[in-house]
Amino acid sequence: MATLGKTMLKAAAILALAATMGGSSALRGQVLTTVAQNGTFYSNAIIAQDAPDPSCMKADDGFYYLYATGSRINIWRSKNMVNWSRIGTAFTDQERPTFVKGVNSYWAPDINRIGDKYVLYFAMSKWGGIDSCGVGVAVADKPMGPFKPVGGDGKLFTSYEIGVTNSIDPFYIEDDGHKYLFWGSFHGIYGIELSDDGLSIKEGANKVKIAGSAYEGAYIYKKDGYYYFFGSTGSCCSGANSTYQTVIARSSKLFGPYLNKAGETLLNNKHEVLIKGNDFWAGTGHNAELIEDNDGTTWIPYHAYKKSAPGVGRMVLLDRVDWKNGWPVVKDTSPSNQSAKPNL
Repeated sequence: MATLGKTMLKAAAILALAATMGGSSALRGQVLTTVAQNGTFYSNAIIAQDAPDPSCMKADDGFYYLYATGSRINIWRSKNMVNWSRIGTAFTDQERPTFVKGVNSYWAPDINRIGDKYVLYFAMSKWGGIDSCGVGVAVADKPMGPFKPVGGDGKLFTSYEIGVTNSIDPFYIEDDGHKYLFWGSFHGIYGIELSDDGLSIKEGANKVKIAGSAYEGAYIYKKDGYYYFFGSTGSCCSGANSTYQTVIARSSKLFGPYLNKAGETLLNNKHEVLIKGNDFWAGTGHNAELIEDNDGTTWIPYHAYKKSAPGVGRMVLLDRVDWKNGWPVVKDTSPSNQSAKPNL
């Protein structure tokens, strides 16, 4: 404690000096670096490799697992949501989904625990294949897999079958004892009820449109009587020129209507911006599940391009979410470079 106290005093002194010098960014960085050496802060990105469209959960073994778009779906593991190690893939070369021919990678995984199984929803699509794509599902006994495609080929539905163009980016949620799937990409976001095991569409269920044509990567978070829609809008994959950003709306009902602060509907592409790019990061979107730490603080993982190294791909960032007047807020509406660690 004595050593930490001296370090904090030194950091405070540097900060004071920075203030007297007009808030030098170099000195501010020195303060953060000094404190970070004692494990108080973390730096973005938390995964400084290509790991787009992240989905994460805490498993029974106490570790956090993160799944990302890629060949066979890449899996990462962490104890604290900050330090991650890649541990393998969800699918093996011998057993993998095949319901869209000619596809060798899997998009937008969504990991869940349903009963005693780990259930992974995902999309199969070729770039631009908005009519031939679809949503799949696979199960495993352990979070690291291997995941077995349901029905052999893994198909839950295709765009043709469900009647929704560009049926990708699935998201699963349980509410009031029922199971639902939401999905869609720039042709409306839709939701439908699933069977009790979550592995098929419930017999007789009808799809419901909840958002307009500006969105993909839907995620819904329930808090204090509201359902909060998180989605991505803009261009996802243009490197440093990507305009992707994370947007929000809320509703008192799972199937909407979802509204912005002005009372305008998500069906008309009206929303609030949660995270957008800044001088360091571009393409800030497709967030993973929100994680609550031991202090009750909410954290949001999402992907972005580092503008100085766009060739690396879409890295995973982590930021704190505050709740103000019933709405989620990220400081400065943009990614942080360094921040206090989650208390996990």
